[in-house]
Amino acid sequence: MGEVKIPIPERESWTRQMDFIMSCVGFAVGLGNVWRFPYLCYKNGGGVFLIPYLLIVFVGGMPVFFLEVALGQFMKQGGISAWNIAPLFKGLGVSSMVIVFFCNTYYIMILVWGLYYLLHSFTDPLPWATCGNTWNTANCTRVFRGDGCYNGSANGNVSAFNSNCEELAGQRSPIMEFWENKVLRISGGLDEPGNISWEMTLCLLAIWIIVYFCVWKGVKSSGKVVYFTALFPYLVLAVLLVHGVTLPGALDGIVYYLKPDWSKLGEAQVWIDAGTQIFFSYAIGLGALTALGSYNHFHNNCYQDAYVLAVINSGTSFFAGFVVFSVLGFMASEQGVDISRVAESGPGLVFIAYPKAVTLMPLAPFWATLFFFMLLILGLDSQFVGVEGFITGIMDMIPNSVAGSVRREVVVAICCFICFIIDLSMVTEGGMFVFQLFDYYSASGMTLLWQAFWECVVVAWVYGADCFMDDIARMIGYQPMPLVKWCWAFITPCLCMGIFLFHVVNYRPVSYNSSYLYPWWGEAVGWCLALSSMLCIPVTVLFKLLTCKGSLLERWQHLTTPVWGRHHLEYLAHESEAKLLPPAGPEKSTLLFETII
Repeated sequence: MGEVKIPIPERESWTRQMDFIMSCVGFAVGLGNVWRFPYLCYKNGGGVFLIPYLLIVFVGGMPVFFLEVALGQFMKQGGISAWNIAPLFKGLGVSSMVIVFFCNTYYIMILVWGLYYLLHSFTDPLPWATCGNTWNTANCTRVFRGDGCYNGSANGNVSAFNSNCEELAGQRSPIMEFWENKVLRISGGLDEPGNISWEMTLCLLAIWIIVYFCVWKGVKSSGKVVYFTALFPYLVLAVLLVHGVTLPGALDGIVYYLKPDWSKLGEAQVWIDAGTQIFFSYAIGLGALTALGSYNHFHNNCYQDAYVLAVINSGTSFFAGFVVFSVLGFMASEQGVDISRVAESGPGLVFIAYPKAVTLMPLAPFWATLFFFMLLILGLDSQFVGVEGFITGIMDMIPNSVAGSVRREVVVAICCFICFIIDLSMVTEGGMFVFQLFDYYSASGMTLLWQAFWECVVVAWVYGADCFMDDIARMIGYQPMPLVKWCWAFITPCLCMGIFLFHVVNYRPVSYNSSYLYPWWGEAVGWCLALSSMLCIPVTVLFKLLTCKGSLLERWQHLTTPVWGRHHLEYLAHESEAKLLPPAGPEKSTLLFETII
């Protein structure tokens, strides 16, 4: 059955299974559910977008989500060592660690900006609601209504009409000036880094300290924190929805969000957007799900957990759309513009559109504080679970002979400090351009799709889909439905590669606000970030094949032989198989006996 690797220390496990569920909810349910899904839904045909979205969830998102959690639970190892199931492809683990490291590095900046807005939400009026501040320019104006420049034409005064329009055309809203001049202090481009903002640096330090103390003791500590960080955002979203639907124009926003456009189903981009959103929001390919699953008890029903978590994730995305578009409908009504003018994706929705909407509400500081506190909590659990996944992979790489002498707290501190040093480049005046490079390349759709493709290929065709289905049956007491195996072997790899090739063919260089184009060397840095993870897989395969002895066939057989852990010996031994089978009904017992044989 292959080589046997017996770990010396006993692996930590969740105190309660609900700790695992909450951690997965906290990690996978994040800002992408709030700021990206609603935008994609209205952009791609409203309610019609749910058809390709749900279809790809069942044949792409859920099978890979289940694969990663089950692999971690079966191997009892993190993102790197779990691929001892096929050691030749251990580069998959290295690749996922590179991706999650980049994610941990740049994702935290969203929390830094959120904390900065939260600290400025306790004043009335809100600082981004007025002009005349030190960061405002002479072009700042509080005129929001789209019909403002038509006041003169009502009396037939054409010259006044032209004058008003020309004046408004050069004006900037205080929200935009607060975001760009106060928060970002944005420079002219990537080649103008400028000075470091001490206010942002303090916010960055505070967030990293919080993250450190959430994960320094392992799942025993992080598993408790997520009960608050995973559930509190749902309470705030419910409060915001109740408030949002009472605002004027909210119904128009919700209708705009859900109104079906059946012609969109024929567009390839709609299906591509659905696929990439699922892989983003399900946190696939980062290795963190494998790490979380590795702390499960061996006989935990991870198959059931995967479906429950998938429903929670997609349901949260759909629910968040009602919250967002009820407010956007109100904002469009107040400004006298079409909803498409105020609906944005990404940071623009969170730090421009929503703060603008808050300024139009009564009790604006209260709603701003509530929203940005929710934003902070929503991103914080994703951040520290991502860090937990990375630390787990690092700790599993430490040899057993020295594992007892290496303190986890020190490893976590070193990793957080390294990320903090890198993040200093993002709190400069050119920091937004650095942030966008990381976001566009390091954890882009291409890297995640490439990772998911190889995960399915290795498990289904190198280790064997039937073998892995039998291993899952040993863990949960029954075999998953055959569709899961067919997804791993055929449907999901084809889906991932199809979307991946579409991304490559339709590649567009990164830009900021559709106006600033990055220099060639900036784009080269971005491609280095992307290839640093993608090349881990083929390079590791070639290295192992070239350094191994024997014929090519002998090398393949040796390098694809699983390396089992101590816990595997319990059921690999024939005499202990019957003792370890979980109690089940007559049908399940027969199925278990057949699969084990």
